[in-house]
Amino acid sequence: MNVRHKKTKQGASTITQQVVKNLLLDNERTYARKVREVLLARRIEQELSKDEILELYLNHIYFGHGRYGIEEAARGYFGKHARELTIAEAALIAGLPAAPNAYNPRNDLDASVRRRGFVLGQLRAKGFITPAQLDAALVEPVKLTPTTESGDELAPEVVEIVRRTIREIAGEEAARRGGFIVETTIDPKLQAAARAAIREASSAYDKRWKLVGPFVPYPADGRDPKTKKKLPAPEPLFQGTPKYGHGDVYVGSVVAHDDEARTLDVQVGTVRGVVKLGDRASSRYAHGHVAPSAWAPIGARLRVSLAAPPPVGPAGPRVEPAQVDPKADPKQVDAKVPLRLELGPEAALVSIDVRTRNVLSLVGGVEGAAGALDRATRARRQPGSTFKPFVYGAALAARKVTAASLIDPTPISFNGYSPKNYEPWGKDEPVRLRDALAASINIVAVRVANEVGADAVVQFARAAGITSKLDPHLAIALGAYEVTPLELAGAYGTIAAGGVFEPPRIITRIIGPDGRELPLPARAAPTRAFGESEAYVLTSLMTSVVERGTATGARVLGRPVAGKTGTSNDQKDAWFAGFTPDIVTVAWVGYDEPRPLGHGEFGGRTALPAWVSFMKEATKNRPRAEFPRPPGVVTVKIDARTGKLPYPGQEDATDEVFLVGTEPKDTAEPPTDATVPKADAPEDPWAVPPASSTVTPAIASSTAPPLPAPSTSASAQ
Repeated sequence: MNVRHKKTKQGASTITQQVVKNLLLDNERTYARKVREVLLARRIEQELSKDEILELYLNHIYFGHGRYGIEEAARGYFGKHARELTIAEAALIAGLPAAPNAYNPRNDLDASVRRRGFVLGQLRAKGFITPAQLDAALVEPVKLTPTTESGDELAPEVVEIVRRTIREIAGEEAARRGGFIVETTIDPKLQAAARAAIREASSAYDKRWKLVGPFVPYPADGRDPKTKKKLPAPEPLFQGTPKYGHGDVYVGSVVAHDDEARTLDVQVGTVRGVVKLGDRASSRYAHGHVAPSAWAPIGARLRVSLAAPPPVGPAGPRVEPAQVDPKADPKQVDAKVPLRLELGPEAALVSIDVRTRNVLSLVGGVEGAAGALDRATRARRQPGSTFKPFVYGAALAARKVTAASLIDPTPISFNGYSPKNYEPWGKDEPVRLRDALAASINIVAVRVANEVGADAVVQFARAAGITSKLDPHLAIALGAYEVTPLELAGAYGTIAAGGVFEPPRIITRIIGPDGRELPLPARAAPTRAFGESEAYVLTSLMTSVVERGTATGARVLGRPVAGKTGTSNDQKDAWFAGFTPDIVTVAWVGYDEPRPLGHGEFGGRTALPAWVSFMKEATKNRPRAEFPRPPGVVTVKIDARTGKLPYPGQEDATDEVFLVGTEPKDTAEPPTDATVPKADAPEDPWAVPPASSTVTPAIASSTAPPLPAPSTSASAQ
């Protein structure tokens, strides 16, 4: 066909030629390469037996899901050696090379089973198996080993990034052959510290919300057995047939136990599954050698996901009846689906060296399992108030505000968009920009965005390194548009580096099997996103978040820290993004669904502890350093009430930093009795002394141009 069409239309390879292509040649599709392939194949057939050639082929062919070679495929899919596979299991694996992704049982179980049936039919037709063996293999359920059973890895997320990069620069065939040496920027000690930090934070959350058991069934009358008070309604049990491989989480009910085997059966809709206490996934919630019957008695509701597909027969998925008798025949155990506990939230942490933009650690999940979702690079979530620095940065760069600007914190409608402060602000008087960022006042951020323009905020964030979708709507001020943790860390790195953007880097060198260094994907050159002096003033504002704002827990580092907490709408995401002069780190906590983390779970409580734990280790051997002060910045004493120059003899004047030329020119009037707070007024730790009635806020209520309603909303802290 290739000759008839006068161009390469399709391949025509024997197994020997596949071996040559995989081991000796590149993936170039030319007649010259095909001729070399045929000649080398003939030479190999003269030197090796057919069994030896087949062995080479099976040890190097790709079987999907990151598995190369028959032994790795057998262990990856079924948790056993290739020599231990059943006929049905061997047939399923044998069917994969034709289309490793399409026939992958972890991607499409039905397609995999149909392919298995074809292979079994060929085995019978050619006399390799008997009719009885064919019949038995066709009805044998597919029992994949749960992906969570693989051992801990230091950085499985980085390994996957490396694999994707090799495929991109060397091609799929070369990537399958392997033999590459890859150097990354990951610091092993810091990578381990990052994983430990998010596990500590997750464990603290689990304890707060009593996710470590023991659990009890929901009372029939809906009341607490001790207090008789009405209990909140439980999550409803899932109805229907659950799916595998879609990241879905289901609520099931415990129906049976085996304390000796340390397992419990959970009914999830039409499927009966089994949770094994003592494996890595369950050890987060079941501490010690707890008996399953004591940890979750009959009737207790648990959130789970399928760790393997439901058993499958020739007619398709085969599941347990919706109503399963806990005393049913023990042989039914073969039809149970391995389940994974999904009681608590997930987390991610990324750290970057400010000077080099090398990624020092990248953790995309609590467990660190190979093949799991990398939330550091793959999961986009609302950043909440961690996005506010880009709003204030845009306004500073446009000379629309200063750190001393007084802004009205009371709610207002912007042509139908009516944001609210997360908590009612205690005063109606204008508040200084610095205090507004420290206390994370939503309305102030939206007013600033309205003054500078949402388009300017988008442009500022883009220049800093945010690449995800951003719309020029005022909701951007509250972090309504989703980003990844790595993306946010890179953008904060631009602030920390004095306004110079440079993409984060993970891979520094790849050496091919032939010893030659491969060219890495092009990396954007450093660019100036905004002025060095503007970055310094913005950094100074962000230090107030740590010194006396929503992230005072970071003061434990005992060194300068700038950052911002963030909590998305309904508390579905908790963030802390912050940096020292040397390292920028972002921590995120949230459910994959997503779902609310619960009342009181803010960035400063839920994500900040992971950030602090990691940064203690990351800065342990680094000397204390101050944020470098560039030219173009001046420090001026001001009257905190008005943002103006202090009046003569004022003793409580405070220092403030300004871009040269933006410092105040007017002098404040001395306070009168009418402007002094009454002694019996309620204390508000973030309120500033009331301003004189003659002061006009730097940004007053104004009418914004018509804007489309945002698709999402966000709250702040």
